[in-house]
Parts: sequence; C-alpha cells; structure tokens
Amino acid sequence: MLSHEAIWGALDALAETNRLTPSGLARKAGLDPTAFNKSKRLGPDGRLRWPSTESVAKVLEATGASLDDLFGHLQAGSMAVSTPPAEDNFPPQSSSIPLLGFAQAGAGGFFDDGGFPAGQGWDVVDFPAGPPRRSGLYALEVQGESMLPLYRDGDVLIVEPGAQVRRGDRVVVKTREGEIMAKVLFRQSARTIELLSLNPDHPNRSFEMADVEWVARIIWASQ
Repeated sequence: MLSHEAIWGALDALAETNRLTPSGLARKAGLDPTAFNKSKRLGPDGRLRWPSTESVAKVLEATGASLDDLFGHLQAGSMAVSTPPAEDNFPPQSSSIPLLGFAQAGAGGFFDDGGFPAGQGWDVVDFPAGPPRRSGLYALEVQGESMLPLYRDGDVLIVEPGAQVRRGDRVVVKTREGEIMAKVLFRQSARTIELLSLNPDHPNRSFEMADVEWVARIIWASQ
C-alpha cells in the first residue's frame, strides 16, 4: 500500500534525480513553487496532504519521467524518504533554526526557489519558544539602521517561508536582483505587490510579482 511518506519521498527522489529542490520541481511543472515543500504536506489541523494526480502528471511531463520511474523511486524508498538537497546542510529542527545576516541573505546560494534555507554558511540560533512546530523556519539578523524604529541593529527576526501572507503582515521580500528587505505588506495581487517601509526615512516600494523571488512572513522578533 502506498503511504503518505512513500509518495512524497518518491517525488523528493525524482527532484533530486533532476538536480532540483522540491520547490524547483514544482516550478518546473508549472505549479506553485511551495506546492511540494515540507510545510505543505500537513494541513493546519495536522491532516495529511497528498499530491494530486494532476500535479504528479505535470511533474512526469515536465521531467520526462514515466510512471515506472516514479514507482521505481517508491520501491527504492519504501520506503525510505529521500531528503531534499536544499536541507542537507541543516540539523533536524528541534530547538534550533538556521540564522543568517541580512547582508548575506542578499547573496545567492542561501535559499531555494521557494525561499527555504539552502546551501552552506548558515549559523544556528535557538528558537525562542521551544522546538518549532513547523519545518523550514529560519532567522535573519538585522544589520544597520534601515529598519528603525521597529527593528534595531542586532535584532533577530524569525521567518516562515511558504506561509500565507495578508495585508498588514510584516514580511521579508527578496527580489530576483538579489535585494532583500523587511517591510509591511500593503497590497498583493497576481501581478504586483506593494510594501510599506518600516522606517519613515525610507520609501515605500512596489514590484511586479515577476520581479519577486519570494515573500516570507515574519512571525517573531527579538525586541
């Protein structure tokens, strides 16, 4: 019998075979980049979420893989779940999460396509409220005075990539040009995003969504 763990493990293995992260595989298949992320595999109520047959069909078409290839990964994994390459460098999230400075975060190689931590060079910080209940959380350390008066130099922001964001949420946004910023979400549509600056001395910003790499919600800050 196919298990929830086995089918997701097969998709992870298929992504790894194609040198992709789970979010990269979803993007290649024309799906939401966060569709295959670990945080989306359980519902808010803890119920298991399964990939749809339509999603699997799109993945097979995009990668050129066959059902036999997919079942081969199922049999090989049975079994054992393949670990996505984007998280290979981090310890299991118990009470600590990856930490990066804002200056580093703008450089390439630290995030996958969905805004989840990837690569090397991350530090580790203890999660402030015990073991995190969600996977993929990470921390960014504020550097400089551009986020005053809300966030000071040295403050730590806990960020949840892939989370639903709403108007008024504090968010971290990374553009495709590598600019990374903490703002307040004012409005987001399928085509544009408008952001309010935390510091009155800095302008509000707006971008075409095609120019935005990812948006992640700030869920906690050390203040």
